[in-house]
Amino acid sequence: CLDGSPPAYHFDKGFGAGINNWLVHIEGGGWCNNVTNCLDRKKTRLGSSKPMAEQLAFSGILSNLQKFNPDFYNWNRIKVRYCDGASFTGNVEAVNPATKLYFRGARVFLAVIEDLLAKGMKNAENAVLSGCSAGGLTSILHCDRFRALLPMETKVKCFSDAGYFINV
Repeated sequence: CLDGSPPAYHFDKGFGAGINNWLVHIEGGGWCNNVTNCLDRKKTRLGSSKPMAEQLAFSGILSNLQKFNPDFYNWNRIKVRYCDGASFTGNVEAVNPATKLYFRGARVFLAVIEDLLAKGMKNAENAVLSGCSAGGLTSILHCDRFRALLPMETKVKCFSDAGYFINV
């Protein structure tokens, strides 16, 4: 995360026919676009895993209730907490000693996916990478990388919910 804390996610284990299917949803939260914004952000749950809630109620596409989520209710459902401020794109080795900002979102994304692979996603029949807002942009930017980390026989889909930003 921006403050150097480890990444975090919430995981609700699949069951029944969904046990080998995975939905990885990336939280939204905008970008910090300068050092001042990022310094402010690193003190919040959008820049640090330290203040994040330990438990989170899943709803919508992450719900485990068939009547609310008939397509994915019994899948392994993960909400990845967004804490890097740049859709998990940064990969800067050096940390500025004055700001102590960690721009290592690409490494955070990889660490989360590798952890999920170790928890059983390596056996996925189906895997979906999704996200909203900045998380939606993450799903666009990392779709090919997500595909490459999974076995070739896994069916992989990616979709973005409001994650396309036009710079006008």
